Amino acid sequence: MDAATQEWFDKGLAIRKEVLGEAYVNRALDGATDFDRPFQEFMTATCWGMTWGREGLSLKQRSMNNLCILAALNRSTEFATHFRAAIGNGCSLEELRETLIQIATYAGTPAGVEAFRIAKQVLAELEAQK
Repeated sequence: MDAATQEWFDKGLAIRKEVLGEAYVNRALDGATDFDRPFQEFMTATCWGMTWGREGLSLKQRSMNNLCILAALNRSTEFATHFRAAIGNGCSLEELRETLIQIATYAGTPAGVEAFRIAKQVLAELEAQK
């Protein structure tokens, strides 16, 4: 990795751990093989360093944006991961509910139904962990 990429990777790694949790990120990186390690490095540098690391939006706002995009694209596993992260980024349940209603309005009712289903599952899991 060249110096510039390493700088973005390091910044992205710190943000990725802050948003998703150190254990989650370490599992992803430790589980990487020779085949997918370059993808993990690329994603950490570009998604987390170059995008999440930009000024202009808070981590909370980026979380809500991600939820809209992931729901519209029907990416349920990533939606669950980022719903959990949004709570950690300070999104209130009211803000999340309103985001999911907006998803249903603009991405379609089935996307909203699925988003609420996943959100309720994540909330139940978090409650069970208490």
